[in-house]
Amino acid sequence: MAGQNVTVKINGVKKEYPQGTRFLELAKEYQSEYAYPIVLAKEDGRLRELMKKISDGTSICFVTLVDKAGYSTYRRSMILLMLKAFYHVVGDNANIDRIGVHFAVSGGYFCTLQGRTKLSRQLLDDVKEYMHALVKEAAPIEKRSIPTTEARRRFREYRMYDKEQLFRYRRASRVNIYSLKSFEDYYYGYMVPDASYLSCFDLKLFEDGFVLQFPLKGQPETVPEFRPEMKIYHVQRDSMEWGSRLGIPTVGALNDFIVQHTAKELIMIQEAFHEKKIAEIAAQIAAKPEQKIVLIAGPSSSGKTTFSHRLSTQLSVYGLKPHPIAADDYFVDREKTPRDADGKYDFERIEAIDAVQLNADMTALLNGETVELPTFNFKTGRREYKGRTKTLGKDDILIIEGIHCLNDALTVSLPRESKFKIYISALTQLNIDEHNRIPTTDGRLLRRIVRDARTRGASAKDTIAMWDSVRRGEERNIFPYQESADVMFNSALIYELAVLKLYAEPKLFSISPEEPEYEEAKRLLKFLDYFLPVPGDDIPNNSLIREFIGGGCFDL
Repeated sequence: MAGQNVTVKINGVKKEYPQGTRFLELAKEYQSEYAYPIVLAKEDGRLRELMKKISDGTSICFVTLVDKAGYSTYRRSMILLMLKAFYHVVGDNANIDRIGVHFAVSGGYFCTLQGRTKLSRQLLDDVKEYMHALVKEAAPIEKRSIPTTEARRRFREYRMYDKEQLFRYRRASRVNIYSLKSFEDYYYGYMVPDASYLSCFDLKLFEDGFVLQFPLKGQPETVPEFRPEMKIYHVQRDSMEWGSRLGIPTVGALNDFIVQHTAKELIMIQEAFHEKKIAEIAAQIAAKPEQKIVLIAGPSSSGKTTFSHRLSTQLSVYGLKPHPIAADDYFVDREKTPRDADGKYDFERIEAIDAVQLNADMTALLNGETVELPTFNFKTGRREYKGRTKTLGKDDILIIEGIHCLNDALTVSLPRESKFKIYISALTQLNIDEHNRIPTTDGRLLRRIVRDARTRGASAKDTIAMWDSVRRGEERNIFPYQESADVMFNSALIYELAVLKLYAEPKLFSISPEEPEYEEAKRLLKFLDYFLPVPGDDIPNNSLIREFIGGGCFDL
């Protein structure tokens, strides 16, 4: 009978299914063709949860745990499973004031528990046992849409006040909420159909909280060894606590502050905090005159250049004479640049830098010799010498910036006592709410979209297309060395996403639905929709965010 079947194209092959067929049924049929569990589908390039029904005439493919969207879906769903288990084991919601999901630690999320219930190994074991019981039962994760006013009322009753506050500024009239065995919550993003997908995890007591660990992205059945990196943990913890002291731990609280006070007041507080931190780092360097070389490294869009200028200003307060040097000026000539697996130049490998010459020049400078420093011509692909000489006096200090600056292989000939290493990254201190964290990479990606459009004429589509490659380079060349830093600086500004919203949204809207970058653009636009906008007029011209939005006082 006409209208009872729908025709779809799956991985390029036409198939016919009864009306009302769900992606879940198709995923089970095609799972044997995939090495990893299918957790989402793509219909005409749009992500779909597996419980959705297929539509006639569409093209379908599948998303697994090793895909970016699939891995994020796994972690998001795992938070719901963990929260349900905590409230079930404790048995009385009055004993838990708040479970906060904060930032990344050792392949998982650092979480805290507040209320009459105290954390213990036994509690975590009981929670894990119930989580595994839900996995074995394949307890369904259900989704439904309710009016925003109803959502605010419900979350007030559940004492999830962050969500009530967040939805106060929601323009949409309805909210999608998820439930697992009557436990309801809101999540920013897609979820798996049931708990059977969530079999691999662990819970570890850590400091005054615990860590919910996930499997490795490429090994969905393996939870990595718990090896927390304490320096980066303390920087993130300090930033989280500073936000809480301001009364701005979440996006809803930020919006409240903007409405009830002024954005200018918050900008001034944040900029004063950054200046204080930079001044403290300068004091540490000035206290050790033998440290003549400051090495600065950090991932893309961390604000390294502006930071190095502001640090130089603070060092000048102590009578020091800072001299900036870009490690990129020591690139090897273009034909000697290593290539990646696709045969393209790989400028992010340390072999792309002439470390031998850099070490020779820096050693000569430390020995009091005069050195002619190179400048790399990116148009010709050649190092050039144009009479830029330097001699280090008693008060001179070198500021070297580059992605490999924390890797000792770059400065292997220089004595350790002459080096001061700084790791800088934009470690977002805000959460969307108590259970929805903001990945630090989102903030950096938005920074880069805005800067690339302003300084390089690159579209948001171009920036998003190359972002995964940038991230792979960071994983290989920067993050393994971050704990070797003498000090870490968090360049995130608590107000910056509200500012970037005004600059990034028009760029993201330019990506059309048929382009592969559209799904990521749509996700970022939905994310930015949580924020009230803040104009950049009151931001000082030496702010780190000026490196991205423009109007800064430094020659970048």
